[in-house]
Amino acid sequence: MKSVRPKTVMKMAVDILMTLALLFLMGYQFWGDAAHEWVGTEMFLLFIVHHILNGSWHRNLLHGRYSPSRLFMLIIDALVFLSMIGLMVSGIMLSNHVFSFLEIRGGMSFARLLHMSSSYWGFVLMSLHLGLHWGMLLGMIKRALKREQNAGKGKRLFPALGAVTALCGLTVFIRRNLLAYMLLRTQFVFLDFQEPVPLFYLDYLTMMGTFIFLSYYASCFFRGLPGKIPQLRSR
Repeated sequence: MKSVRPKTVMKMAVDILMTLALLFLMGYQFWGDAAHEWVGTEMFLLFIVHHILNGSWHRNLLHGRYSPSRLFMLIIDALVFLSMIGLMVSGIMLSNHVFSFLEIRGGMSFARLLHMSSSYWGFVLMSLHLGLHWGMLLGMIKRALKREQNAGKGKRLFPALGAVTALCGLTVFIRRNLLAYMLLRTQFVFLDFQEPVPLFYLDYLTMMGTFIFLSYYASCFFRGLPGKIPQLRSR
């Protein structure tokens, strides 16, 4: 089996840390203001490192034709970038700890709404972004299943598990009313401070699974459309 390049390992480590930070940040009510700000700052730094490690992707943006698959990936990545900018700007404006030395005054109502909307859009969009590269993880799992009979079972098992997770996550998404926060139909987020932490994160993991499932199969669909060109190097 081929050894994995150090840069690939670093990319995977950054992506895993960003995913864990994202989940942590969604549970603001459990960890408090200061922890939320520090982890949010670390996540944005990881986001910068992620883009540095994928410099070749940026250099190739203006090269080659845009197939449906490549265009789909670009739209998701651009929206993730915008949501991260929204989070950074609003987070700095609202900061009571990490950036309090800036002594920003005014615009707090706007910053709260921007932060709320960017947070939930960011969660959905980053989950979609993970789905774009889910095939790489599935490929690693399939290679790990050495025997043919196990590989055959995996081909049936993984899509079934993905579909069940996606369905469960969709019901949680509706029950938790995330769409209202994303579209700013309300100006306040309901936070249940008494909710068991494991159940909260189980809900968010299943919602993440929903958008990973949708993005993965959407990218498979777009790759099958006419006009396919060699893809950019995967993240």
